Amino acid sequence: MITTEEKITETQSKKLVIVREFEAPIELVWKAWTVEEHYKKWWGPENYSCPYCKIDLRVGGKYLFCMLSPKGNEYWTTGEYLEIEAPVKLVYTDAFSDKDGNKLPPPSVVSSTELPDEIKVTVLLIEKSGKTILTLVHEGIPEGELKQMAERIWNEAFYKMETSFK
Repeated sequence: MITTEEKITETQSKKLVIVREFEAPIELVWKAWTVEEHYKKWWGPENYSCPYCKIDLRVGGKYLFCMLSPKGNEYWTTGEYLEIEAPVKLVYTDAFSDKDGNKLPPPSVVSSTELPDEIKVTVLLIEKSGKTILTLVHEGIPEGELKQMAERIWNEAFYKMETSFK
């Protein structure tokens, strides 16, 4: 029998939490997540671009993004918005997809029997003295190499976001 403590430990180990402070007002950080032309400026790791971004920002609305690698490989993702509390909270699902938004299993580059086909992302924003504290909770990432890769990719993207505010 699995104890409550084991369940909590397993749940926590599959969460990636990143806290980042931005030298930007909360409204601008919110737009970076929710307005297509702003999102395209930062989405993806270093040296990747976002050539396509479609956002239907409403609970139940969908999004479709494309990350383009320096080698020309496209990585499409889609999901559904679950909670929206402008400008402080955004919760959505995230899954790999094709260019039409049909969900696909993770590509072999990141495939793992532990990586679910769909994960949940929560973005929390707090304004403090003209700056914004962002807390990202990425649920469903197993411990180890995949979690480390996801953390690196998010941090590279957040660096791009920070430079997009200047």
